[in-house]
Amino acid sequence: MADITLLLDEDVRVVLGEILRQRGYDVIHVLEVGRTGRSDSEQLDYATIQGRAILTHNIRHYILLDNQYRREGKDHAGILLSDQIPLRDLLQRTLRFLSRHSADEVANMVMWLKD
Repeated sequence: MADITLLLDEDVRVVLGEILRQRGYDVIHVLEVGRTGRSDSEQLDYATIQGRAILTHNIRHYILLDNQYRREGKDHAGILLSDQIPLRDLLQRTLRFLSRHSADEVANMVMWLKD
């Protein structure tokens, strides 16, 4: 089972990626790769090309994008959704999720980070 690699969307705090990398996870933020200001569709396309699941707070848009991908028969590496919550809570939820799931399990799925 391959570990999940992540792309953090623009609405996710950059420091989350820094902390996750310190704990050994392969995570990049759109800011770190010069992709700020791109559309959600462009971000998901990039994540897909990179084989990365995307973590976002932009729930409505990414659910619509997942539906569009399905209609078009396109694959993605996963969409992880979270409400806007304090960084500490988001970190705990993300760590728990990453420790319990593999890249294969999230491929083409929309999944919520939960308590």
